[in-house]
Amino acid sequence: MTADGLLLDAMVRAIVVSQAAAGVSTPNPPVGAVIVGAHGEIIAAGHTQAAGGAHAEVVALRAAGAAARGATAVVTLEPCNHTGRTGPCTRALIDAGIARVVYAVGDPNPRAAGGADALRAAGVEVVSGIGAAEAADGPLRGWLHRQRTGRPVVIAKIAASLDGRVAAPDGTSRWITGAAARQDAHALRGVLDAIIVGTGTVLTDDPALTARHSDGSLFDHQPTRVVLGRRTISASATVCDGAAPTRIVDSRDPADALAAVPDALMVLVEGGPTLIGAFLAAGLVDEVHAYLAPVFLGAGANAVDDPAVTTLAQAHRFAVADVTALGDDVRLRLRRRSAE
Repeated sequence: MTADGLLLDAMVRAIVVSQAAAGVSTPNPPVGAVIVGAHGEIIAAGHTQAAGGAHAEVVALRAAGAAARGATAVVTLEPCNHTGRTGPCTRALIDAGIARVVYAVGDPNPRAAGGADALRAAGVEVVSGIGAAEAADGPLRGWLHRQRTGRPVVIAKIAASLDGRVAAPDGTSRWITGAAARQDAHALRGVLDAIIVGTGTVLTDDPALTARHSDGSLFDHQPTRVVLGRRTISASATVCDGAAPTRIVDSRDPADALAAVPDALMVLVEGGPTLIGAFLAAGLVDEVHAYLAPVFLGAGANAVDDPAVTTLAQAHRFAVADVTALGDDVRLRLRRRSAE
């Protein structure tokens, strides 16, 4: 394998490692780092810890110990060059004796940028852009989106029949999709910063809105639950059980829901149909996860309610990113056509 091929393989490993920081490191970016030896072997790896904790490079360097001297550090994001709650990663890399730093994506944050220049000034070889597209579309995506737009990536989640119904005429909706689709949705919750629902959904379904394993146990990371709407939520509602942070927002404006989680990088809008329609109408939906069950209901609640759309030309259009079979169901992952 070529030297570039070895570096790309190491970057793929760093991206995989960074997945463990998704939702955990907020508001810091979920970065992954690996320390690579002279023959391309992985010496150590690490990911960014919770806010205030060590950054990915420092975790990897600690794991590598003395073996880091003369080695290569492969990082998904340009090492930071500023002192916040922790010291600059550039200083840690230099002090550890790293000979070369390879990173995928440049840091767009002016407070932290300049890491590459600082490393070069200290005599460290720097290579940029390896695996940039893969890293930017991985766990870093939400943080990079916030840096560019000032708001989080918004994912709308729908679980529906083939004719676009999310509930039968009598209001029953559990369960339209099967266990595999539901567990996939829980895994998604487990790496996000917030889940947003309307008061109507809470009053009708009393959902927990937690990320749970198939045995019912909670994921280590729980997203903040945001309930948007004017209707009163009882203190006995399950979303008020303390299993995850909850914020009640007395408004119907989607922007107010996002403002309730100001540091969020990735959020999920779970319903109901009126709320998803409001986010679509506001142009705030970047991605859709549509779980489709092989059933027809023929009547009942629609997946989305946006009265502003009265003609096909006004439709909210998305591009298919991927299609995944989950048991008898199918997950369509869609990206907004105008998205990055």
